[in-house]
Amino acid sequence: MGTFFRIGLLALIAGLLGCTPALAEKRVALVIGNGAYAHAPQLSNPAHDAEDVAAALIRSNFDVILAADVRQAEMQEATIRFARTATNADVAVFYYSGHAMQFNGVNYLMPVDAKLDDEADLKRFTRVDDILNDLQQAKNLRILVLDSCRDNPLAENLKRSIGQARGASVHRGLFKMEAPLGTIISFSTQAGQTADDGNGRNSPYTAAFLKHVEEKQEIGDIFREVSTDVYQASGKAQLPELSLSIVGKFYLNGPVSVTINPPAATPPADPCTSAEAHWKAANAIGTMAAYEDHLAKFPTCAFANLARAKIDELKPRTALASPSDTPANPVARTREFDGKWDVTVQCMTASGALAYSRSLVATVTDGVLHGEDQANGRPLLAIDGEIAAGGKAALNAHGFTGDSAFSVGGVKRGTPYAYTVDAQFERDHGTGKRNELRPCNLTFAKK
Repeated sequence: MGTFFRIGLLALIAGLLGCTPALAEKRVALVIGNGAYAHAPQLSNPAHDAEDVAAALIRSNFDVILAADVRQAEMQEATIRFARTATNADVAVFYYSGHAMQFNGVNYLMPVDAKLDDEADLKRFTRVDDILNDLQQAKNLRILVLDSCRDNPLAENLKRSIGQARGASVHRGLFKMEAPLGTIISFSTQAGQTADDGNGRNSPYTAAFLKHVEEKQEIGDIFREVSTDVYQASGKAQLPELSLSIVGKFYLNGPVSVTINPPAATPPADPCTSAEAHWKAANAIGTMAAYEDHLAKFPTCAFANLARAKIDELKPRTALASPSDTPANPVARTREFDGKWDVTVQCMTASGALAYSRSLVATVTDGVLHGEDQANGRPLLAIDGEIAAGGKAALNAHGFTGDSAFSVGGVKRGTPYAYTVDAQFERDHGTGKRNELRPCNLTFAKK
């Protein structure tokens, strides 16, 4: 039925960031075109769109994974391979042409064998949030393009299956997405709108993209030109959605070099040059570990005293939540909650950080809870604390950040963090709320 194949091309690339000399980059892309649907109207453009976009990206020195008319298993395999290649990439691109839809604020891409009789069938689709997460592994530039805002009749099936009360959760077009730092997100039309298929080999959006993507322009200008062309060609009826969050200038086919007169003797580097940027990130995290890290790196710079003040302010709170302290009233603890517990942490989108959910298993012994989710020998998240006889608990959570897109302030991967949680346990379940920086809810379920 479907076809799935990889086009590989490893080469040195001429790239330009700002006004620095061109450097070799690793560029990867996943291009998917789905049109031969088994349970929905077929689309004539997507297979051609994918083939032509893949060829253009190869000419721009990308390693391309091309997937055309792929079923669920093949689409999943393609995204897994892409996630692995993006890990070591400098630039990563995801391009999709085909049916898609939104439900409850989440965008979904549709493999050719998918059906949509009820909400459970959405598990057959690919979540765009997962693709965006994979893209964030690339070091310098990430691009997400969805030429997929065609009217999807399967959405009506879902509306009917969930009933009138929840039908408002299914809307036309796609849900608006904001680009994390270092990312470009482009839809073929505005969020909540549908796009034209066109009558030629390519959709109107892909035709404009192919016209400009190989030009020697800065990447932001390229996407603005694409939007302008689509808007004009559609008689001002279709305006692509563009969210761009990049610092500096990036070229896919820019000048191979820049001539710069050699500078005079370089003065000694100022050790406080990056102190302000680091302080902003530490203050956005707002934890003792972040402030201590700033103080260790910039002990004599402008924000050192502020860091010391923040540490002094947080010490009493951290001491209350620390699992290593001897409890002031050991008698108040209870064994009522001893056993294994499933813990789920759900953090909402806040301050530019994406929403996420994480689960782990905790053990309560003699009223003391400990749970840990590890990766590469260190905790992504650990939760500790004592549960009082009435079920109240002051917990301490700590670990190391993952992808910067999910961290307030966009801090780099591996930055230590900590926060406190106020929780209430019942016989076999419990709830909790994070106290600092961003809204997060915790749920506890006894095994």
